[in-house]
Amino acid sequence: MTASFLPANTTATPAWLARRAAMIERAQALVPALRSRVAEAEATRTIPAATIREFHETGLFRALQPARWGGAELDFGIYVEIGAILGAACASSSWVWANLVSHHWMLAWWPEAAQREQWEADPDVLIGSAFVFPCGRASKVDGGYRLQGRWPFSSGINHCSWLMVGGQIAQGAGEPPELRMFLVPPDGYRVIDTWQVSGLRGTGSHDVAIAEAIVPEHRTVAVAGTRDATSPGCAVNTAPVFRVPMFAIFPYAIAGTVLGIAEGAVAQYTEALKTKTATYTGARIAELAPLQLKVAEAAACCDAARTLLAKDCAEITEYAERGYESDMTRRAIYRRNPAFATSLCVRAVDLLFTAAGGGGIYDSSPIQRAWRDIHAATAHISLVWDAAATIYGRVALGLPADNPTI
Repeated sequence: MTASFLPANTTATPAWLARRAAMIERAQALVPALRSRVAEAEATRTIPAATIREFHETGLFRALQPARWGGAELDFGIYVEIGAILGAACASSSWVWANLVSHHWMLAWWPEAAQREQWEADPDVLIGSAFVFPCGRASKVDGGYRLQGRWPFSSGINHCSWLMVGGQIAQGAGEPPELRMFLVPPDGYRVIDTWQVSGLRGTGSHDVAIAEAIVPEHRTVAVAGTRDATSPGCAVNTAPVFRVPMFAIFPYAIAGTVLGIAEGAVAQYTEALKTKTATYTGARIAELAPLQLKVAEAAACCDAARTLLAKDCAEITEYAERGYESDMTRRAIYRRNPAFATSLCVRAVDLLFTAAGGGGIYDSSPIQRAWRDIHAATAHISLVWDAAATIYGRVALGLPADNPTI
C-alpha cells in the first residue's frame, strides 16, 4: 500500500528527495541477502558481520546522522519506511538497524565536543544503548558525573564501540530525580550474555553493566532538553529531524520493524496459500472462505497500521519544518499511535499463525518466526498498548503524564 511519510508541502529540495529515494532503493536491494541469513542470525543470536558491513556500505547506518558529519540527515519517517523493508526480510536485522541508527540521531543532541569525539575519530562508529533510566544511578562530581548500574536490552551491543545509557540523579526531598543520558567508552562498561529468548533472537540484546565510571560533562545530556530542541547539540544541528521531542516519538523508530514483520507475513502466507492443497482432501486451500477472511483482515490491519504511521511521521516532519513547539497532548498521541499500529500488526500475524494450522509450528515455517518476533517486539515498553494508552488517557482527562521522558 502506498502512503506518504512526508508532508504534502514539504520544504525538502529535489536533491534531498533523490537521496531519500536512493536510500530506500538500497534497503530494498538488501532484502534477498537478509532473508538468506535469518537462520544464521537466530543460531548465533547476533546480526551476521556481512549484514553489518552492508549496512555501512549502503549508508543505511547514516540515514539520520547529521550531514555535517557525513550523514544523510533524512526525515523521521525513514525509520518506518526502511524498518518495514528490512523487517519483512529479517526482523532482528531491522530491529538492530533501527536502534543503532537512532543513536546517531540522538547524538546530535549532545554537546558538539561529544559529537567531534565520536565522528571525527570514526564516522562509522556504532553506539549501543540502554535507556531503562531507573537502572542507572549517577551523582555530580567535579567536571562530570559518577555513574553505575546494570541495564537490560542493549540491542546490537556486540557490534558497538561506545554505550549510551540513561540514569537518574537524586534531587532534594520530595523532588523527582533528574534524568540524564551518558556516553561511556568501551573500557567503561561490560556486556553480560543474557540473550536467550524466544523472539528477535538475532538482536543480541544483552545486559550491560557499569561498576563505576566518571563521565565528563560533555558526554552527558539532560533528557529535559530533548523535549523541545534546547539541548546543546541543537544549536549546531538545525535540520527538522533534530528539532522534535526525542523520547515522545521514539516508538516510531522501532514500529517500522513491527510493520515489516506483519507485511512480510501477509505477503509470504498469501503467496504460499495460492498453490497449497489440503492434506486429507486435496482441495485447494485458497478456496476456503474462513482463510480468505483471515487474509483479508490481516492485510487490512497492515494497511491501517501503515496509514496511521505515515500520517503521523508526515505530521511530525511538518511540525519540525515549521518550528515544532512542544505540546503534551500531541506528545501523548505520538506515544499512543505507534502502540496502536503495533496492536494491528500483531492481530495480522496472529490471524495468519492460527490459519496456518499444524504446518505453521515447524521451524521451517516463516509464520512461526514472524509470530515469535512480533510478540518479542511488543514487549518493548514504548510499544506496549496499555502503557501508551494510559499516558494518552491521563493527558486527555486533564491529568499529568506519568512518563517523565516525554
